[in-house]
Amino acid sequence: MDRSQPRPRGQVAETAGEIMSTPVHTVSPGDPVGTVADLLRSKEISGVPVIDAAGALLGLVSEYDLLAKSGATAADVMTTSVISVSAGTPIADVRHLLVDRRIRRVPVVVNGELVGIVSRGDVVALLATEWVCQVCGEAVRGDHPPEVCPRCHAGSNRFVLEDQSPGF
Repeated sequence: MDRSQPRPRGQVAETAGEIMSTPVHTVSPGDPVGTVADLLRSKEISGVPVIDAAGALLGLVSEYDLLAKSGATAADVMTTSVISVSAGTPIADVRHLLVDRRIRRVPVVVNGELVGIVSRGDVVALLATEWVCQVCGEAVRGDHPPEVCPRCHAGSNRFVLEDQSPGF
């Protein structure tokens, strides 16, 4: 997935804007429920933001909403009390929202406009990537190795990607 704010090689992601998925699949309030269900199935996603013509976030339709609520359109079944974050929200805060509120995704909004979405999978992906310093053995998690080792200050070229065991 495209990332709107790529970071330089060697820097670990710190904000929602750095790990959010873009472009975001969206629906309009008047889209039929069948169309919403088809989108979720075809894109293999479990929820989709509902936006107006200006790109403002109005709500979110999840698989649960489609199963638990009755209605003909996205507006009829969407959840309107959606928790969103800004692009600058620290990943640790996003992680806490996902866990504490028991939600699967948080839309990323800038100046009232939907610009991305962070799912549990986006955060988990950071946890699954570990770089190990060949000089001192320091392990660092992230998409890329750090520019320098936080322990011995070896350069980024001294890190190797280490595969994670299932259930790490």
